[in-house]
Amino acid sequence: MQTEDVNRNNEKLDLRNCTHGQLETLLAELGQPKFRAKQIEDWVWVKNATSLDQMTNLSKALRAELADYVTLGGVEEIARQVSQDGSRKYLLRFPDGVAVECVGMPSKNRLAVCVSTQAGCAMGCAFCATGASGLTRSLTAGEIYEQVMHVRDDFNTRVTSVVMMGQGEPMMNYDATLAALRRLNSPEGAGIGARHLTVSTCGVIPMIKRFANEPEQFTLAVSLHSANQSTRNILMPGVKKYSLIHLYDVMGEYVDKTGRRPTYEYALIQGVNDNEDELGALCDFCRGTLAHVNIIQLNEVPGSKLKPASPERAEEFVARLASVGVEATIRNSRGADIDAACGQLRQRMQEL
Repeated sequence: MQTEDVNRNNEKLDLRNCTHGQLETLLAELGQPKFRAKQIEDWVWVKNATSLDQMTNLSKALRAELADYVTLGGVEEIARQVSQDGSRKYLLRFPDGVAVECVGMPSKNRLAVCVSTQAGCAMGCAFCATGASGLTRSLTAGEIYEQVMHVRDDFNTRVTSVVMMGQGEPMMNYDATLAALRRLNSPEGAGIGARHLTVSTCGVIPMIKRFANEPEQFTLAVSLHSANQSTRNILMPGVKKYSLIHLYDVMGEYVDKTGRRPTYEYALIQGVNDNEDELGALCDFCRGTLAHVNIIQLNEVPGSKLKPASPERAEEFVARLASVGVEATIRNSRGADIDAACGQLRQRMQEL
């Protein structure tokens, strides 16, 4: 990379998406020592600086010179909703106009953040507001990370866990998702323990196999929603080609290889996957495995015919799973009084 070429073509280096090596190379060409790269990265990844002017341990002259060659990207908050339970949902817009959602969920001495890995989603799940609008584009690692830092700064408290369960299929944006996870885990980033960083997938089998071979102890959650193949095909058409038999096998391989407990997400939908046959299939699928089942009260999406099953039915699912030795819990619903489901806030803003 030649600084003259960057300047002439007006192609600035985005500090949130460049590598350490790229930054060192630029600084060397500007006649700066290598340690400047570490200083700049501290501002970007730890302090979440929004402009070069905030980097006060760099001289004004260097900041002015860097402005010709680098940009900080950044997000603009275009909508924000606050729930009675303290959860906050954000719609953030990147410089190219693409908008995504993220959520901050506080509890005693903890702050969990749910982030998006793509703008929109190509998987087309029947119960998801995001899938209705299709995929716009995948996010960069920096854009995924930046959502977490935006929530951290808004709450003015440390983030203790992150779930990649927002818009998009993380496994279809694998490299950026993994890079974001590693930055979130790094002491030179957010410093969040690997076991508190969770990736949720619809069940993209080749990527689950790849994920099992990563050295970090990141956590895996699989959106199951039915252990009956025909029902799952209707609810989750994007993973039709990955059969439940193969998913069962690959999840066994995942547990054998990592020793980690995966989670199955199961959104109870009235009259669709809450009957006795579906419950029996779920028990059979999970029996004898290490998996934990998260029973989810479906978020109603405007215009959708799908409705949540009753709380009593959710309790029955938990009890039956327990009777066959499968640990299950009902996920505590957060943000029920706001546009809590993935894609709802973005959808609402588009309608205005």
